Amino acid sequence: MELLSQVDTIIFDKTGTLTEEQPHIGAIHCCSSYSENDILTYAAAAECKQNHPLAQAILQEAEKRQLTLPSIDDSEYKIGYGLIVVVAGHTIHVGSERFMVTVGMSIPISLKQQQQLCHEEGYTLVMVAIDNQVSGAIELLPTVRPEAKAIISRLKQRKNIKATYIISGDHEIPTRTLARDIGVDHYFAETLPENKATIIKQLQKKGHFICYIGDGINDSIALKQSQVSISLRGASTIATDTAQIVLMDGGLKHLNALFDLANDFNANMNTTFTVMLIPAVISVGGVFLLGFGIPQTIV
Repeated sequence: MELLSQVDTIIFDKTGTLTEEQPHIGAIHCCSSYSENDILTYAAAAECKQNHPLAQAILQEAEKRQLTLPSIDDSEYKIGYGLIVVVAGHTIHVGSERFMVTVGMSIPISLKQQQQLCHEEGYTLVMVAIDNQVSGAIELLPTVRPEAKAIISRLKQRKNIKATYIISGDHEIPTRTLARDIGVDHYFAETLPENKATIIKQLQKKGHFICYIGDGINDSIALKQSQVSISLRGASTIATDTAQIVLMDGGLKHLNALFDLANDFNANMNTTFTVMLIPAVISVGGVFLLGFGIPQTIV
């Protein structure tokens, strides 16, 4: 708390810190006679028993559209690849482009182009095949924390904050876009975990006093290197163990309040020091110069 009031540079990790763990649905691409709702219905039915963030995003969108999900007759999960389920007599494959190729399906040219765009933009494309034919795909976009833009704007209004950064392992385009959208001054993209701390060390050599905010296993070294380190409740155990401060609501909305608290803490410490020092100086001076005894000194 004492060091926090000296911070002039704030560095954010991107994934999980500025963005939430669960993505949200973007466009739904159809390349057959099936509609968007058909593609989403089959994908949601296949994912209904999964609890990972991608599945939850698909299920949430299906619920938002008030779609009725058919029951699953049979299912098989290929770890790291995708799902194969039988729904209402149809065999449904849900997964990545690699999964579809692995099981022997050809990818339509339009979806190959969309996959390339998604790769460049840094988001996920989940493909859906119906009866062994790739029939559509669902875009899953990162969900930026709703409070992020306002929080960063308020932080930059503080007199002591001179610069804000994002450090991310993601591609440059999505990192640059996020930095621009939420008002962060600078960014480092495609950064390996071990290089995060190196970047922080280089900035420190230039005179920056750094507060790093991160939540992942990959952030632990960077958290340790920074003068002040902050993590979020619900983050990886190593991040919360390494960080000096943990925001217990699991978000960033109290970040400005934390800086206010640090300023109040330092003001209070200075006041307390002054209140203690003045009587001490008077007492010592009185003993040597005015002949104070114990009663006068106590008074």
